[in-house]
Amino acid sequence: MKTNRPSRRRFLSSSAALGLGLTVLPPERAFGTAAQDRLHVALVGVGGRGTWFVDTVPAMERVVALCDVDELKLDEAFRRWEASASSLAASADRRQQERSEHFQRLTRQKPKTFTDFRKMLDAMGGEIDAVIVATPDHTHAVAAAAAIQAGKHVFCEKPLARTVHESRALRELARKHRVATSMGNQGTAAGPFRRALEMVREGTLGEVREVHVWNDAGGADRKEPPQGSQPVPKHFHWDLWLGPAAMRPYHSEWLQRNAWRDFGTCQLGNWATHSANLAFMALKVHELWLNPSPGQPRPVISVRAECSGINRLSFPRWERIVWEVPARAGFPAATFWWHNGSGSGGREIWQPLMQEAVGLAERERRGLQWSGALLVGGRGRMVLTGHNATFCLLPHDAFQTVPKDRPLSMPASPGHEAEWFRACRGGPAAWASFDYASALNEFLMLGNVATQVEGTLQFDPVAMRIVNHPQADALLRSAYRQGWSLETR
Repeated sequence: MKTNRPSRRRFLSSSAALGLGLTVLPPERAFGTAAQDRLHVALVGVGGRGTWFVDTVPAMERVVALCDVDELKLDEAFRRWEASASSLAASADRRQQERSEHFQRLTRQKPKTFTDFRKMLDAMGGEIDAVIVATPDHTHAVAAAAAIQAGKHVFCEKPLARTVHESRALRELARKHRVATSMGNQGTAAGPFRRALEMVREGTLGEVREVHVWNDAGGADRKEPPQGSQPVPKHFHWDLWLGPAAMRPYHSEWLQRNAWRDFGTCQLGNWATHSANLAFMALKVHELWLNPSPGQPRPVISVRAECSGINRLSFPRWERIVWEVPARAGFPAATFWWHNGSGSGGREIWQPLMQEAVGLAERERRGLQWSGALLVGGRGRMVLTGHNATFCLLPHDAFQTVPKDRPLSMPASPGHEAEWFRACRGGPAAWASFDYASALNEFLMLGNVATQVEGTLQFDPVAMRIVNHPQADALLRSAYRQGWSLETR
């Protein structure tokens, strides 16, 4: 990878360290039109979830490169910018008109486009400060790792990675290269999320020993791979879409990533990354991933699964996964339950809550049938919506006067992506940095391992090892096709 160009990231980082003002700008200057030096950002994956970043990042920082394996999606990104420039320019609101200028510039001075993120990083060298990865799950790790090793700050959409090993590798790479990172579980930035975290840690609920997280979708439970092959569309780069996965003939059904273990993480990655986030963070489960004090025993997390049937090609139609979490950081041992799909026991959790959770708006109560979380404490219960961005306390009458909208002692967030951009400039680490997100993702992806084997697994989070089941331990990792690797350069 080319390294002879001067690095904008090195300039910004050294400027922050020298106190040149880049880390102390107020949010409206650091992330708005008056910013003194807008970060140069590359977007990897601009369709699907990637459209969120196509639509929002240009008003915050400067987009200098786009990458997607589907050339039609690259074209669509420019069309979205043209539409945004036009609609915002017609607004009577001055701020909207200013936002329009950023989109207009992108239509005049178009960012460079690529179909291979490796070639993008080689070609643009020091022109890029930060990379946002919003590709399918199976290429999150290789794209993020390549960017980190090129010295770029990285934001990776949820889930952080497809496997436990990939999660750990990204954590270690981020530490080694000292870059700012964040995962895209945006509920972390919500005021109610941070207030809920305060309350759990302050003991408002009493001791929390039981957590339930649920989703209604279940898995595809496909019994055989797509049959035959189809012509590869001219605008689509199939080899690049496969990335590290084994080569196979093109078939459009493979693109349904969450139907297949080779490409997706199903609802544990798609939703539990959001829905289990508050409980995992508030109860400091991530601290089990830290090296224990001298003389202290290594922590072990037990995990077992019941499901509609073991399926190593696809994901079970329903699953119920239980993690037994040992005591840590002043919190007692706790049990986490994941209920996914009809037959998992989730319905028995959320149905009563739809009636009890009167502290939630009607739309939010209805949403509990799709996803949510419940923390059970000795003095009360906390019900959280799917993204953990809103919550209520039960019994309602006992907590009616408790403030719930914003944190009282913890810092408020300028916005999830803005928090990461601030870290890129040398500010505080994002709450969803890879140091935290890797532990959350390992915890969840361990559940996807548990549904592929029988029995209870004993996981050592410090060593990243299943100590009692060699076959399951091997599933923490995956093979990589030649030319795709997480190895450090």
